[in-house]
Order: sequence, then structure tokens, then C-alpha cells
Amino acid sequence: MNKINFKIGNVEVGLDAPLFVMAGPCVIESKDLCLDIAKRLVDISERTKVGVIFKASFDKANRSSISSFRGPGLEKGLEILADVRMETGLPVMTDVHEPNQASAAAESVDCLQVPAFLCRQTDLLCACGRTGKPVNIKKGQFLSPAEMKNAVEKIRACDNEKIILTERGTFFGYNRLVNDMTAIETMKKLGYPVVFDATHSIQQPGGLGDSSGGRREMAPILAKAAIAAGANGLFIEVHTEPEKAKSDAASIMPIDWLEDLLKLCKEIFQVVHR
Repeated sequence: MNKINFKIGNVEVGLDAPLFVMAGPCVIESKDLCLDIAKRLVDISERTKVGVIFKASFDKANRSSISSFRGPGLEKGLEILADVRMETGLPVMTDVHEPNQASAAAESVDCLQVPAFLCRQTDLLCACGRTGKPVNIKKGQFLSPAEMKNAVEKIRACDNEKIILTERGTFFGYNRLVNDMTAIETMKKLGYPVVFDATHSIQQPGGLGDSSGGRREMAPILAKAAIAAGANGLFIEVHTEPEKAKSDAASIMPIDWLEDLLKLCKEIFQVVHR
């Protein structure tokens, strides 16, 4: 089995690497908000000694409603992400939804993310893989963890071994997600680090009709459980005013919760990896 470690910016990632977190707002709402959150993440990282990768999307192409806020778009969004990286020193990650976005995004960010709904899109996966950047593939809510082998092979076919897999829940009937923590170990056996997405896992997809519901108070519980189950890192969307967030307002976590949660998760991580 492969056991490849690599770096995203200055953050070490791998099956043998320290705990890390991908964190930030769901969507780029403004440069000021991104910088505010990113600077707070720098402080949290310094106090907890947990590596942070800043995540925000320039376009949320899979929103529930046609009227939902999507973001500033590719050009403006990448400018903001580049500014965040330059001003804070944090590595940055963003979603790409179309193959032709991959090369442009790769010039401004340190890691590309393939959204869960698109994890079987061969052209998108290969376009991301060919950039040579690390690629975080979110497991589709409709896939078994073992099926992620096919997504992995598509990236590897493009001579890219810098792969991360993210567990983010599985559909359980209508408007409900559940987590099978054994999925973490199943995907780790593919040879690549596995991240647990704590805030999307507590979503209620389409639960509010024209947007998704969620139970943000459950995100810390699942995050701790996932680290105990062997997750190599966490994905947690955070906001300074969650109720006012323009995307995932019901599930995004207050950034004020993050430091204490990471301290607890780091303790659990150290026990598991002792």
C-alpha cells in the first residue's frame, strides 16, 4: 500500500503526518471577511500547533436554489484567495466545478477540491490531477467508501499521487445524512490520508426547501468521533456570524468554537496515533 506524505503549503499531509484542519467560510462573501477569518485561523493554528489550510469557494455551483448566493466568480474569487495566501501565509484551497477551471485555480491556490456531487466526473478529476497540485476528493453522498478507489485511480492516471479523500456523510432517506465511521479506515486502506468533514456531515440537504438545514451543535461531536476512528484531518467550515452566512448558514460553525475543539481533537489524535 502507498503511504505518501506531501505538503500543502507548509502543512504536512499524509497517513503518518500530524493532525491538520481545512477551515474557512463556505463561500467567498467578501475579501474583508475572508481575511478576518484567515487571520483568526493563523492565531488558532499558532496556539494549538495544528496546521491550517484556508478553504473558501469562488463559486458554489450546486446551491439548492437558483436565487442562492454563489460567490464572486472565478477571476475575482481567485484574486481574493491569492491575497489571503499572501497576507496570512496560510495555504489555500478552493472547489472547482468544471475542467476548464482547474488550471486557472491551480495558479492561485495550493490545493484543488472536487465537490462530492462531482467525484465521479472523469474529465474534472483528470483536469485537477494534471495540474500537479494536491487534490482533495470529497466522497459522494451516494457512494460507498470502497468506490472511492475509482476516483483515486483517475487522479493517479494523471501521474499525481497527492490525493486526499474526504468523508462527508451518506444519504439516509430524504433530507438526512448519516456517518459510517468505518468508512474512514476503508478509504485509508487506499493509501491516502482521509479527512472528515464535520460541518457538511450534519447538514439536512434541501431540508429547508430552497436551502439545506443543519444541526451545527453536532459538528464537534462528529469531529471528535472521526479523529477517534482514525481520520488524518478535519474539514470544518467556520464563520464569524454563522446565522448571517450566505451559504450553509444552518450548519457552518462559529469560529469561536474552533480552538477548543482542535485542542480536544489533537489530544484524541495523539492517543490514537501513539
